[in-house]
Amino acid sequence: MAKKLDIVDKPEGIRKLHTQAIPLLGGFAIFASFWSVVGYLAFFTDIFHRHIEPREFVGVFLGSSILMCLGFLDDKKNLSPKVRLLITCLAVAVAVLGGVDLQKVTNPFGGIINLEIFGLDLFGYGHIFVLADLVVFFWLMGMMYTTKILDGLDGLTTGIVFIGSLMIASLSSTAKFYQPETVVLSLILAGACLGFLFFNFHPAKIFLGEGGSLLLGFLLGVLAVIAGGKIATALLVMAIPILDLIRVVFMRLIHGQPIYKGDRRHLHFQLVDAGLGHRQSVILFYVIAFAFGFTTLFLQSWQKLLVLGMLSVAMLALGFWLARKKLKSSKS
Repeated sequence: MAKKLDIVDKPEGIRKLHTQAIPLLGGFAIFASFWSVVGYLAFFTDIFHRHIEPREFVGVFLGSSILMCLGFLDDKKNLSPKVRLLITCLAVAVAVLGGVDLQKVTNPFGGIINLEIFGLDLFGYGHIFVLADLVVFFWLMGMMYTTKILDGLDGLTTGIVFIGSLMIASLSSTAKFYQPETVVLSLILAGACLGFLFFNFHPAKIFLGEGGSLLLGFLLGVLAVIAGGKIATALLVMAIPILDLIRVVFMRLIHGQPIYKGDRRHLHFQLVDAGLGHRQSVILFYVIAFAFGFTTLFLQSWQKLLVLGMLSVAMLALGFWLARKKLKSSKS
C-alpha cells in the first residue's frame, strides 16, 4: 500500500543510510495487530474488566488513531515540526482525558508521593488532577519523542520497545506487583513488535514511519502508567536513548541550532560512524536495554535512581570519547 501511495523513504540526506526507497507506514501494521487483539479480548472476554476501565481503552485507542493520521499525513506531505508537535500533544491529551492517570509514585528515598492534588471538576463528567495529569502528559511526550529519535537504525526502536514490553510483563507477573491485565497488554505489544521486527531488522524491508515511531513510545509509556507506575522500568530500558536525546538537544542549543533539526550527533549514528556496524550497533542497544531493564526486577527504588545516575555519567563519557574520535578522524 505504501508503494502504491508513494509513501516511501528515499535515500537522501546525511542521516539516511539505505540505498533504495523503503516503504513507510509500518506503524499501521503494529497498530492493526495490537488493537485487533486488544479489541477482541475487550469485547469477547472479561480479562480487562477488573482493573482497566473502558474509557481508558477508548482514550488510548483515539490517541493511537490520531498518531496514525499524523504519520500518514507527514509521510505523505512532510508536515512542519510545529504542526507535528500540535497533533502529538492532541493525541496525548485525548489519552490523559480518557483516564490514563497516575495516582502516586514511589519516593526513591522512602514512602509514596501522592500526585492526586489540585483536582478540578469537569462539570459532572469526571475530574482531573492537574499535577498527576501533567506528569503523565510530559512522560508520554518524552517517551514518544525518544522512540521517534531512536528510529534511525533498522529495527532499533522496534526491538527496544519489544524489550521494554517484556520487562513490564515480567514485573507485572511477580507476586508483589501481580497485574494479569497488564501482563496480557504488554505481551500483545511485544508480539506485535516481534512480528514486525522480522521485516524491520537490517536490512529493513519496511520502516515504522513517523506515526509508527511515535506510536511505540506512546503505547510503551501508557503501559508503564497503567501498570501501576512502572515508569522506572520503562525509564531504565529507555535510559540510554533518553539520555542521548537530552545530550543532543543540549548540544543543538549550545550551537544555536533548532532542536528539531536532524543530524548525526545521536549515539546510534556515532557508533556506526565509528565503525561498529549497523547490526552490531543495534544489538549493543538491545543488550544494554535488556541488562538495565532486568535490574528493575530486583532493585529497590533508590538503587534504580543510582543506576540511572551511573548511566548518565557513562553517557557523557562515551559521547565525549566519540566526539574526540570523530574530530581526530576528520583532521586526518
